[in-house]
Amino acid sequence: MGERPEHWVFAYGSLMWDPGFPVAEMTPARLEGYARSFCLLSVVYRGTVEAPGLVLGLDAHPGAHCIGLALRVAEPDWPEALAGLRERELTTYAYSEQVLPLRLQDGRDVAAVGYVIRRDHEQYAGGLELTEQARMIARAEGGRGPNAEYLFNTVRHLNQMGVEDLDMDALARQVRLLLQSGDAGQ
Repeated sequence: MGERPEHWVFAYGSLMWDPGFPVAEMTPARLEGYARSFCLLSVVYRGTVEAPGLVLGLDAHPGAHCIGLALRVAEPDWPEALAGLRERELTTYAYSEQVLPLRLQDGRDVAAVGYVIRRDHEQYAGGLELTEQARMIARAEGGRGPNAEYLFNTVRHLNQMGVEDLDMDALARQVRLLLQSGDAGQ
Protein backbone atom coordinates (compact mmCIF):
# COMPACT_ATOMS: atom_id res chain seq x y z
CA MET A 1 0.00 0.00 0.00
CA GLY A 2 1.27 3.45 -0.89
CA GLU A 3 1.25 6.50 1.32
CA ARG A 4 -1.86 8.65 1.34
CA PRO A 5 -1.35 11.91 -0.49
CA GLU A 6 -0.82 14.99 1.63
CA HIS A 7 -2.76 18.13 0.83
CA TRP A 8 -1.15 21.44 1.71
CA VAL A 9 -2.22 25.06 1.22
CA PHE A 10 0.14 28.05 1.42
CA ALA A 11 -1.32 30.89 3.50
CA TYR A 12 0.35 34.30 3.29
CA GLY A 13 -2.56 36.68 4.03
CA SER A 14 -6.09 36.19 5.36
CA LEU A 15 -5.87 32.40 5.07
CA MET A 16 -3.43 32.56 8.01
CA TRP A 17 -6.17 33.64 10.42
CA ASP A 18 -9.32 32.67 8.52
CA PRO A 19 -8.70 29.56 6.41
CA GLY A 20 -12.38 28.60 6.19
CA PHE A 21 -11.63 24.86 6.32
CA PRO A 22 -10.46 22.34 8.93
CA VAL A 23 -6.66 22.40 9.35
CA ALA A 24 -4.98 19.15 10.38
CA GLU A 25 -1.51 20.70 10.74
CA MET A 26 -0.19 24.26 10.62
CA THR A 27 3.47 25.20 10.41
CA PRO A 28 5.57 28.14 9.21
CA ALA A 29 6.84 27.72 5.66
CA ARG A 30 9.08 29.53 3.19
CA LEU A 31 8.38 30.02 -0.52
CA GLU A 32 11.26 31.09 -2.76
CA GLY A 33 10.87 33.45 -5.74
CA TYR A 34 7.78 35.31 -4.56
CA ALA A 35 7.05 38.35 -2.40
CA ARG A 36 3.95 39.08 -0.33
CA SER A 37 2.64 42.35 -1.75
CA PHE A 38 -0.45 44.56 -1.62
CA CYS A 39 -0.83 44.31 -5.38
CA LEU A 40 -4.47 43.38 -6.00
CA LEU A 41 -7.31 45.89 -6.19
CA SER A 42 -10.19 44.64 -4.07
CA VAL A 43 -13.62 45.74 -5.25
CA VAL A 44 -15.69 43.19 -3.30
CA TYR A 45 -14.14 41.86 -0.07
CA ARG A 46 -12.08 44.86 1.12
CA GLY A 47 -13.23 47.70 -1.12
CA THR A 48 -15.74 48.77 -3.74
CA VAL A 49 -15.57 49.75 -7.40
CA GLU A 50 -15.83 53.40 -6.29
CA ALA A 51 -13.17 53.06 -3.56
CA PRO A 52 -11.05 49.97 -4.23
CA GLY A 53 -8.99 48.50 -1.46
CA LEU A 54 -5.79 46.51 -1.76
CA VAL A 55 -5.27 42.91 -0.78
CA LEU A 56 -2.23 40.69 -0.79
CA GLY A 57 -0.94 38.64 -3.65
CA LEU A 58 2.07 36.43 -4.16
CA ASP A 59 3.98 38.40 -6.75
CA ALA A 60 6.82 36.65 -8.60
CA HIS A 61 10.16 38.31 -7.80
CA PRO A 62 13.44 36.49 -8.50
CA GLY A 63 15.56 36.35 -5.36
CA ALA A 64 12.65 37.18 -3.05
CA HIS A 65 11.00 34.86 -0.56
CA CYS A 66 7.75 34.80 1.40
CA ILE A 67 7.27 33.36 4.88
CA GLY A 68 3.74 32.19 5.59
CA LEU A 69 1.91 29.18 6.95
CA ALA A 70 1.60 25.76 5.40
CA LEU A 71 -1.82 24.35 6.22
CA ARG A 72 -2.27 20.60 5.87
CA VAL A 73 -5.79 19.42 5.11
CA ALA A 74 -6.82 15.87 5.97
CA GLU A 75 -7.79 13.67 3.01
CA PRO A 76 -11.54 13.50 3.86
CA ASP A 77 -11.72 17.32 4.12
CA TRP A 78 -9.73 18.06 0.95
CA PRO A 79 -12.44 18.11 -1.75
CA GLU A 80 -14.61 20.57 0.20
CA ALA A 81 -11.60 22.66 1.30
CA LEU A 82 -10.32 22.97 -2.28
CA ALA A 83 -13.77 23.87 -3.60
CA GLY A 84 -14.09 26.57 -0.92
CA LEU A 85 -10.64 27.95 -1.71
CA ARG A 86 -11.44 28.18 -5.38
CA GLU A 87 -14.72 29.95 -4.69
CA ARG A 88 -12.93 32.43 -2.41
CA GLU A 89 -9.69 33.00 -4.30
CA LEU A 90 -10.79 32.74 -7.92
CA THR A 91 -13.82 35.07 -7.90
CA THR A 92 -12.30 37.39 -10.53
CA TYR A 93 -9.47 35.11 -11.67
CA ALA A 94 -6.88 37.69 -10.61
CA TYR A 95 -4.99 34.79 -9.03
CA SER A 96 -3.84 31.63 -10.70
CA GLU A 97 -3.94 28.44 -8.70
CA GLN A 98 -0.51 26.84 -8.64
CA VAL A 99 1.29 24.04 -6.85
CA LEU A 100 4.19 25.67 -5.06
CA PRO A 101 7.31 24.13 -3.48
CA LEU A 102 7.50 25.00 0.22
CA ARG A 103 10.19 24.41 2.80
CA LEU A 104 8.56 23.84 6.17
CA GLN A 105 10.13 25.15 9.36
CA ASP A 106 11.11 21.60 10.38
CA GLY A 107 12.99 21.10 7.08
CA ARG A 108 10.40 19.07 5.19
CA ASP A 109 9.76 19.96 1.56
CA VAL A 110 6.13 19.83 0.47
CA ALA A 111 4.04 20.88 -2.50
CA ALA A 112 1.19 23.24 -1.63
CA VAL A 113 -1.70 24.81 -3.46
CA GLY A 114 -1.21 28.57 -3.55
CA TYR A 115 -2.72 31.55 -5.29
CA VAL A 116 -0.32 33.70 -7.31
CA ILE A 117 -1.27 37.13 -8.68
CA ARG A 118 -1.70 37.40 -12.43
CA ARG A 119 0.17 40.49 -13.57
CA ASP A 120 -1.91 40.58 -16.77
CA HIS A 121 -5.18 40.96 -14.83
CA GLU A 122 -6.98 44.32 -14.78
CA GLN A 123 -6.98 44.32 -10.94
CA TYR A 124 -3.19 43.97 -10.70
CA ALA A 125 -1.78 47.02 -8.94
CA GLY A 126 1.87 46.16 -8.32
CA GLY A 127 4.43 48.90 -7.89
CA LEU A 128 2.27 51.43 -6.02
CA GLU A 129 4.20 53.67 -3.65
CA LEU A 130 3.74 52.91 0.06
CA THR A 131 1.93 56.23 0.63
CA GLU A 132 -0.59 55.43 -2.13
CA GLN A 133 -1.12 51.93 -0.72
CA ALA A 134 -1.71 53.42 2.75
CA ARG A 135 -4.22 55.97 1.44
CA MET A 136 -6.21 53.30 -0.39
CA ILE A 137 -6.18 50.84 2.52
CA ALA A 138 -7.17 53.50 5.08
CA ARG A 139 -10.32 54.52 3.22
CA ALA A 140 -11.55 51.23 1.72
CA GLU A 141 -14.20 48.91 3.11
CA GLY A 142 -15.91 45.96 1.46
CA GLY A 143 -18.07 42.94 2.15
CA ARG A 144 -15.59 41.42 4.60
CA GLY A 145 -14.97 44.69 6.44
CA PRO A 146 -12.43 47.52 6.51
CA ASN A 147 -9.31 47.10 4.40
CA ALA A 148 -7.21 48.36 7.33
CA GLU A 149 -8.45 45.45 9.47
CA TYR A 150 -7.09 43.03 6.84
CA LEU A 151 -3.68 44.72 6.95
CA PHE A 152 -3.57 44.85 10.76
CA ASN A 153 -4.58 41.17 11.08
CA THR A 154 -1.86 40.16 8.64
CA VAL A 155 0.81 42.17 10.47
CA ARG A 156 -0.35 40.79 13.84
CA HIS A 157 -0.10 37.20 12.59
CA LEU A 158 3.32 37.76 11.04
CA ASN A 159 4.52 39.25 14.34
CA GLN A 160 3.13 36.27 16.27
CA MET A 161 5.06 33.98 13.93
CA GLY A 162 8.24 36.01 14.50
CA VAL A 163 8.33 37.08 10.84
CA GLU A 164 9.94 40.46 10.27
CA ASP A 165 8.37 42.29 7.33
CA LEU A 166 9.56 45.91 7.43
CA ASP A 167 7.40 46.99 4.47
CA MET A 168 4.23 45.61 6.07
CA ASP A 169 5.13 47.25 9.41
CA ALA A 170 5.75 50.61 7.71
CA LEU A 171 2.48 50.33 5.78
CA ALA A 172 0.55 49.55 8.99
CA ARG A 173 2.12 52.59 10.72
CA GLN A 174 1.11 54.88 7.84
CA VAL A 175 -2.46 53.53 7.77
CA ARG A 176 -2.80 53.98 11.55
CA LEU A 177 -1.61 57.58 11.24
CA LEU A 178 -4.12 58.29 8.46
CA LEU A 179 -6.94 56.75 10.47
CA GLN A 180 -5.97 58.61 13.67
CA SER A 181 -5.70 61.93 11.85
CA GLY A 182 -9.02 61.42 10.08
CA ASP A 183 -7.16 62.00 6.81
CA ALA A 184 -8.03 58.68 5.12
CA GLY A 185 -9.93 60.57 2.41
CA GLN A 186 -13.05 59.42 0.62
